Amino acid sequence: MPKPYSLDLRERVVARVLAGETVRSVAQAFQVSDASVVKWSQRYRQTASAAAKPMGGRRHFVLAGQRAWLLERIALDTSVSLRQLQAELAARGVKVSYGAVWEFVHAEGLSFKKNRTGKRAGST
Repeated sequence: MPKPYSLDLRERVVARVLAGETVRSVAQAFQVSDASVVKWSQRYRQTASAAAKPMGGRRHFVLAGQRAWLLERIALDTSVSLRQLQAELAARGVKVSYGAVWEFVHAEGLSFKKNRTGKRAGST
């Protein structure tokens, strides 16, 4: 994974933009993209720092706030599909992907794999 640009470079870029130079001229002078100069300048205006956002780390579940409702809903009907749960969440105003619902159910230990041996014909 690539590393973020140094804070020193970011600060020098932002200082020149704040001094009145154009984004394109600053980007060309420091050999970075125009988009980077714009983003760093915007971040500086919002937070007073052009520092990079943290990279990596653990991502939190999007559905952590809906845990109680989801567990109750699954307990009411254990055969509910993930697509149905996704649709019900959308009706509650929580738009999430199918994958997010799957990750939640899997992390809670509620998912199961269909067993092919259970559907075999009996021995003759």
